[in-house]
Amino acid sequence: MSRPGDRRPIVVGVDPDPAHRMALEWAADEAVRRRLPLRPVHVEGVPTRGFRRGPEIPPSWEEWNEALHQAGKRVLEEAADFVTSRHPQLDVEPLLSEGDPVWVLREQSHDATAVVLGSRHLSRAQEVFGSASVAVPVMAHARCPVVVVPEPAHVTQDPSYYVVGVDGSEHSAAAVDVAFEEASLRGAALRALFVWQAGPLRIFDEHEPQQECRRLLSEIVAGRRARYPEVDLRHELVVGHPVQVLTDASAHALGLVVGTRGRGGFTGMLLGSVSQGVLHHARCPIIAVPSAPA
Repeated sequence: MSRPGDRRPIVVGVDPDPAHRMALEWAADEAVRRRLPLRPVHVEGVPTRGFRRGPEIPPSWEEWNEALHQAGKRVLEEAADFVTSRHPQLDVEPLLSEGDPVWVLREQSHDATAVVLGSRHLSRAQEVFGSASVAVPVMAHARCPVVVVPEPAHVTQDPSYYVVGVDGSEHSAAAVDVAFEEASLRGAALRALFVWQAGPLRIFDEHEPQQECRRLLSEIVAGRRARYPEVDLRHELVVGHPVQVLTDASAHALGLVVGTRGRGGFTGMLLGSVSQGVLHHARCPIIAVPSAPA
């Protein structure tokens, strides 16, 4: 995600509800580990019709806008207080913006190490696919990794580990880079999985193509393993459906790392069935990595 001397911030979308702080907590901890500034972002929107209902005379546009602005400032002040209580030395750069949250966060991704978003698992389908969702469209256009942190916190396993999905493409190679980096920063192990999804008609010998998948998997992790010798790596070919395999493997992981726009077993990873399925079912943070992180 970052390079030596890099000061690009960790950007996090701030939920106005103070009861939901998992994404903010994850982002603050990540910023401290990487020695980067944290940029909490709150998008206040603009006054709209229907803002108030009833017989009273509606306020002027200026009053409306000022009310939204003051509410947004309070949200960011509370967020800054929360993270500085955990990390007093953390460099915090709050940003209050107007407009569409998706557009704002996409623009922020051009100058960020990562963009972190929250997701409440109790209504995951509504949050991922509903009109209020920002995760999928931000992932579609972000120039840096996008991290989706679910609510509530999940139970991790000791010793800790990350899972990364591999399909042999350049997109999954970028994901493997990020996965090794994250595992190294956390002192965690790494499971690299190449998922072999058998076709509906199994009329040919699958041994040879599976061997080719194993070769690709070994090649893609070889160089990274040399750069991160401290990371305990397990890489394996697993037969099954990618959503089910990755979800099961990451059940107690620190995070699941996937590349966007993969091919082979991960065709349509960004907006297709695999990515949507992972967002539905994974209980750990999901790190979606574009093929050429900024």
